[in-house]
Amino acid sequence: MKTDAVTYRIEDHVAVITLNRAERLNRLDADLVEGLHQAWKRFMSDDDARVAVLAGCDEAFSAGADLKAVPHDLYRGIPGIGVFVDKPIISAVSGWCIGGGMVLTTMSDMVITADDAKFSYPEVKIAFSGGLITALVCRIPHKIAMELLLVGGTIDAKRAYEVGYVNAIVPAQDVMSTAMTYARNIAANAPMPVRMLKRFVDQTLPKGPSEIAGIARSQVDQINASEDWQEGPRAFFEKRDPVFKGQ
Repeated sequence: MKTDAVTYRIEDHVAVITLNRAERLNRLDADLVEGLHQAWKRFMSDDDARVAVLAGCDEAFSAGADLKAVPHDLYRGIPGIGVFVDKPIISAVSGWCIGGGMVLTTMSDMVITADDAKFSYPEVKIAFSGGLITALVCRIPHKIAMELLLVGGTIDAKRAYEVGYVNAIVPAQDVMSTAMTYARNIAANAPMPVRMLKRFVDQTLPKGPSEIAGIARSQVDQINASEDWQEGPRAFFEKRDPVFKGQ
């Protein structure tokens, strides 16, 4: 990776991806977005990785966007949007999960949370939102989602469990071990149907305008970063036929 803002390690076919800015409560900035982007790419290309556990620090999974350096390309760090991901993702949440952090947990397949966790999307209070959080309305009841988005309030772990946003609430010291138990159980299953089921679910869930735009932008980004894009103009100026490699 180009940044140590996000770490990646493998354990029992589980990719443990950790937001690594505890001193800043994992506030999302360009480094964290890039770190996440590279982590999801690595996860998808890693044949040994069948499931990912995404974790933060004890005080905060993520305190949301860094308001002094707002990442306007957050979509690049979101699995399924900035990078195509058809392997399962489990978020392990302790402390605060705010704004863009909640986008990450919304796009996860499962969420294990500490009993002290709190979820909030307060962007309407600072006149800012990229809109990706609207996927929330496909994961929990509409009225609950709208309360979070429009009021900008907070729900605790118990309420998040009651509305189906999280799978389990455990003591803070047990969050990672519980998430890893779920992950190992998934990793022990046949990988092909697991990935197929995730793809089918992804195709079943409706996508809002921000998700669609983010996916389109990520695909354009791939072309703009490709060897073929370098070769095309080079061949034009050298007055020869281009040699495209499809990469």
